[in-house]
Amino acid sequence: MGKASGLIKFLSQEEMEKLHLSALRILEEVGMMIDHPEALDYLEKSGCIVDRNTNLVKFPQKVVENAVNKMRKDYTLTDRSGIVPPMRYTEMYLTTIPKGIRHDFTVNAGGFPSYVLDLDGKRRPATMQDVIDSIRLADALENIDLIGLPCSAQEIPPRMRPVVMTAVLIKNTSKPGGIEAWDKTDIKYITEMALVLRGGMKELKKKPFLIGYGEVRSPLCMDYNMCDVFIEYVKMGLPQSFDTMPGAGSTAPASTAGTLALGLAETLFGLVLGYAIDENAWVSIDMNPSLTDMRTMVFPYAGADRIPMIAAANQMLRDYYGRPGGCHACKTDACHPGVQAGFEKALTTIFPVLTGATGVGTLGQLEGGVTFSFVQLVIDNEIIGYIKRALRGFEVNDDTLALDVIKEVGPGGNFIQHEHTAMNFRKEFYLSDLLERMPWSLWESQDIKGLEEKAREKARKILREHNPKPLSEDKVKEIDAIVRRAYREIGKSEQHFLYFF
Repeated sequence: MGKASGLIKFLSQEEMEKLHLSALRILEEVGMMIDHPEALDYLEKSGCIVDRNTNLVKFPQKVVENAVNKMRKDYTLTDRSGIVPPMRYTEMYLTTIPKGIRHDFTVNAGGFPSYVLDLDGKRRPATMQDVIDSIRLADALENIDLIGLPCSAQEIPPRMRPVVMTAVLIKNTSKPGGIEAWDKTDIKYITEMALVLRGGMKELKKKPFLIGYGEVRSPLCMDYNMCDVFIEYVKMGLPQSFDTMPGAGSTAPASTAGTLALGLAETLFGLVLGYAIDENAWVSIDMNPSLTDMRTMVFPYAGADRIPMIAAANQMLRDYYGRPGGCHACKTDACHPGVQAGFEKALTTIFPVLTGATGVGTLGQLEGGVTFSFVQLVIDNEIIGYIKRALRGFEVNDDTLALDVIKEVGPGGNFIQHEHTAMNFRKEFYLSDLLERMPWSLWESQDIKGLEEKAREKARKILREHNPKPLSEDKVKEIDAIVRRAYREIGKSEQHFLYFF
């Protein structure tokens, strides 16, 4: 088959070894600041050197290597075969899968942005209606497999947002793709809703709705609250991913290699802590590094300098540590849909996929993930379809070679009216309702011109017509009851609940 194959590699085996050994040295010689007494207890019992006065923990290389080897082994366990829990931006494969380009890579729209660029072109704080509309829009787009939170309603009290947003997500799409807990008490209510969705803990573990998400504060710090969330997820026996986002030049060295080494040290710490809490923990590592823009101090999500960094990070996780999974992609630092957003999103998607990423996310974002755009989400869906079609390639067989058809049509003929064309063109050709392929005279006569305007009209049409109802009324009532109890037990006013639910 004429299908894209062969992975792009930015690192040699020797370079991967050097990065890993550097990460081990960072953990052993520099250590990490861990602001959590229970976490310190676990780490000390696992063989780490803990200074209770400074909360500094140093990690003997053997302790870290044992955790890495255990994770590698865990990915071969048959009882986890086929379990693919959704994260906030991709799917995480908990078992080994063949290395290679994933032509069927999954795509997630999520990320919790606080602002939206609405269909009238106005940037403003996201509302509950924006959340519902963004989920409905993503649910209808054919190239989006998973939906996290495309944006986050700012009128909901911050303390209640993860719980409320989880309820809104699973009530409005059949493609839920992960949610973040901001406090360990969130996990209780989010898990209860996940149990309603799946029907029980056994079913939830077979098909996790959410994956725990921990994140280091670079450089080399783990805050109390993040430790709390991480420990709670591990204790519950739910899958746990551990991420880090070092920024070269600000929270990491101003070099790609140094930033990767630091990021690896930070995420490997999560393995040690996870297995110290529970030797059977479902723990995976992750890394989302970037290079700080020294003119603005922005943490950029796109750029020619970041592409080899994120691709190399994905290669390290997959090839060296044996962790198959996806990565942050389809990103732009542009503040508005347009040429910059288009080429940045295409390039930041294709390179991770060509290095073996199993999935990418999150779609629909502008301004480095700060703002969600309805128009951009429709365009991103088109970019993904374009890339998937390119990677899919084409079949080479007796039917597609069409020798009999060529003989039948003969020299000087045409294939337009031939049955073979009618049978094949939809399978072979990429037919887009957004991209323009027409002469100037036809383009000039159209009422709606340009990709952005066509995407805007497509979004409006979907929002007029698409109203998914993935849950039964009984399950909706159970979800609403959980949210109502969360408001009551956390001590917040029920006014927001009564208004929105």
